[in-house]
Amino acid sequence: MPRTFVNQLSHGESIDEVFLAADKQLRPNREGKLYLQVRLSDKSGSVTAMMWNANQDHFDSFDNGDFVRVEGKSQLYNGGMQVIARGVKKVGQDNVEEDDFITLSEAGVNKLADKLRESLLSGLRNVHMRRLAEQFLNDAKFMEAFKRAPAGVKNHHAYHGGLMEHTVSVLELADFVGDKYDRLDKDMLLMGAFLHDSGKIHELAYEKDLSYRDSGQLIGHMVMGVEMLQEKINAVEAETGEAFPSALSTHLKHLILSHHGKLEFGSPVLPMTIEAVALTQIDNLDARLHNFFNVIDEDANPSSSWTTYQPSLGRKIFKG
Repeated sequence: MPRTFVNQLSHGESIDEVFLAADKQLRPNREGKLYLQVRLSDKSGSVTAMMWNANQDHFDSFDNGDFVRVEGKSQLYNGGMQVIARGVKKVGQDNVEEDDFITLSEAGVNKLADKLRESLLSGLRNVHMRRLAEQFLNDAKFMEAFKRAPAGVKNHHAYHGGLMEHTVSVLELADFVGDKYDRLDKDMLLMGAFLHDSGKIHELAYEKDLSYRDSGQLIGHMVMGVEMLQEKINAVEAETGEAFPSALSTHLKHLILSHHGKLEFGSPVLPMTIEAVALTQIDNLDARLHNFFNVIDEDANPSSSWTTYQPSLGRKIFKG
């Protein structure tokens, strides 16, 4: 019998499926009674589940990153789907169909990595930029992490391989924009596209479930990305015996630190170069569209041409 994926859940549907568990919490309700809250996911998306009248034993019976069999019912609540669980039980690997939890296959991610390498190296003309790019691309440990990491935990590209997929999309858009506007330094824009989220390989934990590392919460991927960049610049200088141009180094660091666009969005500085402005818009375009695609694909009202109201977006979305 085929499984029901998260994005296929409808109101009032009985559920008996295996999911990946994350963000488990044991919380009191208004009457002080405990309930278990946990985020359930598969390759199609994620949904929050609640089990009423839970206790510490229920909470301790599984860990974040475990696969669990959930019995219960789906429910439409405040415009979104949730699950009211009767039971949540840890299951072994033998009870799991791995393909049900893989958004991007290993072959798909490797294909994206090849495209990344080809697009970057074929587009760069500046010898210093090429040497720097090769330091990253030839670092097997860096590339393996880059291929495995997500681009986020809950919002856009929140799955293994998501960072690679997002970066390739941003790189392809940067290639187009760099050709369209000849006043832009295309090499700078391409390197910024490649490196803007590179620090996420250290900011996020993605061995099993997706979460933030303590260091990721405390420092953040932009600062981590700048630290990684400086390490590779040092490696280029050691290999060539030449100083890496300080103006290029400063500009690249600015691209990484400013790419969220606003101080309230986490960037310590605002975009102050035309390449930084372009990168911010390109990055936001890919992330924003991917977020909207997810809302449409996971909408709890599939029979309607409109999604339910999305509080985080302040609107409904027309599905067409």
